[in-house]
This record gives sequence, structure tokens and C-alpha cells, in this order.
Amino acid sequence: MKKYTIQEINEVLNGIIVGGTTHLISAPEQLELASETEISFIGNKKYEKLWENSKACAAIVNEDVTIEPGTNKVFIKVKNADLAMSQVLELFAPAPPLFSHEIHPTAVVDASATIGNGTRIGANCYVGPKVVLGEFVTLYPNVTILDESTIGKNSVIWSGAVVRERCHIGDYCILHPNCTIGADGFGFRPCPERGLAKIPQIGNVIIGNNVEIGANSSVDRGKFSSTILGDGCKIDNLVQIGHNSKLGKFCIMAGNSGLAGSVTLGNGVIIGGSSSIKDHLTLGDGVIIGAGSGVAADVPAGKTMLGYPAVEARTALKQWAILKRMATE
Repeated sequence: MKKYTIQEINEVLNGIIVGGTTHLISAPEQLELASETEISFIGNKKYEKLWENSKACAAIVNEDVTIEPGTNKVFIKVKNADLAMSQVLELFAPAPPLFSHEIHPTAVVDASATIGNGTRIGANCYVGPKVVLGEFVTLYPNVTILDESTIGKNSVIWSGAVVRERCHIGDYCILHPNCTIGADGFGFRPCPERGLAKIPQIGNVIIGNNVEIGANSSVDRGKFSSTILGDGCKIDNLVQIGHNSKLGKFCIMAGNSGLAGSVTLGNGVIIGGSSSIKDHLTLGDGVIIGAGSGVAADVPAGKTMLGYPAVEARTALKQWAILKRMATE
């Protein structure tokens, strides 16, 4: 088990130590659950009141904290406690699952595939014809990479994930368990002979660098060309991204949200959980969509939208206030 002095932790954080403790830090934990050998954090003033009853011997706090650590307790003051805590979590992170072979004997790797140096392929994986895996890629057991797809260097693909044919994943990406890249887009049209005729989806998916896609999420292939996720996008679990959608850089989509087909997101767009975006819409740079909202029209850059149907946040809050007053009259 890893243990650190508060000074060793601060060598990583470069913060200001206030107070002191004789304890070695054994683990990070939330304030309410921490023991006397654990470190926690206070990322917002409203949580300062919890410190008095916390058993934690240490906390990472923002520079504007208004409380003192107390006896045999210590604070590390930093500019951003949330970001600093992520560095502490890295210190205590357990080792990833072990590989007994670089390429497991049960993996099926087509002879025409190109495998980069240091790449590891787990049990029962399938790597199809003309696939290219960059250097230091990790495929955990039961991953499927189909024909002519590419995975960039240092990317990690967790068990059960499927990358279908001709899709391209950038460098330093993470695909979590059972996510699917490049399934057919949802394209059907009424047909007198067949009821519903399937529209072929002949495009692919292109994913930039440093993209993370959560468990059981789906990014559908384009109908004509490509569904695109820009660099740095972070996609939560159970998210649906429809065919031919295009996400700019550093977009965030929370769990159970979805984009219909041909949606365009600018850079830095944030989609709250369980939100739905109608097809063929454009959301400008920096747009924020509140959780549970339904967006049915284009949204200019910088706007925050709430509700179903979604309207500007100020308008939504006024509407909700009026309804609340009406309910109490």
C-alpha cells in the first residue's frame, strides 16, 4: 500500500502547507468518510462546514479557504482544489490489469494488420485485415477492431468495445467497456414494398486525439462521409451520437444524452445528462445545455439553455418561478 508524507504530496502539487500532521497519508477519500490517515479536499466554500466533523488529517483546499485545519491536521492551499485532487488520485492509483503476453495466444490478428511497438493485445481480441495499431496501444480482452480501422499511439481500448470497419481513432484515446464506434446510423424510409427500407450507411467515424468515450456509448458512422469528434472531447456512459454529427474540440456530453443525425457542436460545448438535440442543428462555441433539456432549434455561441423545449436559462428560470407561484396560489 502506498503511503506519503504531506511534504511528498506537496512536491507534486506545489501548494502552500498550512498546519501539520504526524500521520502518513494512506489514501484519498471524501470528507464524510475519511479516516485520520486519509486526505480529502474542499473545492467549494459550501463544504467548509463539513471539515469540523471530518476525521481526515489533511485536505487540499482553495487559496480563499476561510477555516483553519485544526490540531494535527493540515491544509495544502492551491489555486484549484479539484484539479489538484486529480493529481493526488494519480499518486494513489493502483496498477492497471497485467498482461502475461504482449499478444495473447487466443487473440486473432490478421496477417495484414500492422502492430506498433509496445502494443498489447489481450485474450480473445480480434484485429481484422489492414488494421493499423500505433505504438503502445492497449487492447484489453474481448475487443474487436474490424477491417481497415486505425488506432493511434498510446490509446486504450477496454473489454467489449467494438471499432467497426474503416473507423479511425486518434492518439491517447480511451474507449471504455462495450462502447461501439461505427455502428450503422439510424436510417430508414417508408417503402411500399418493404414497409421500412434501410438506408445504407457508407461513411465512417473519425475521432481526434485525447478523446474519452464512456461505457456503452455509441458513435454511429456517417451516412455519406464521417461522424467526427474533435480533439479532447469527453463522452460519458450511455451516450448516443448520431450519424454525420460533428463535434468540435473539448466538448462534453454527460450520461444518457444524445445527438440526432447531422448535429454540429462548436468548441467547448457542454451537454447535460439526459439532454436531447434534434437533427441538423448547430450549437455554437461554448454553448451549455442543462440536464434533461430538449433542444429543437440552433443555439448561438455562448448561450445557456434549459428546459423542454429548451429556452435561454434566464427565461426558463422566470417561467419556473411563475409556475411555482401559480401552484401556491
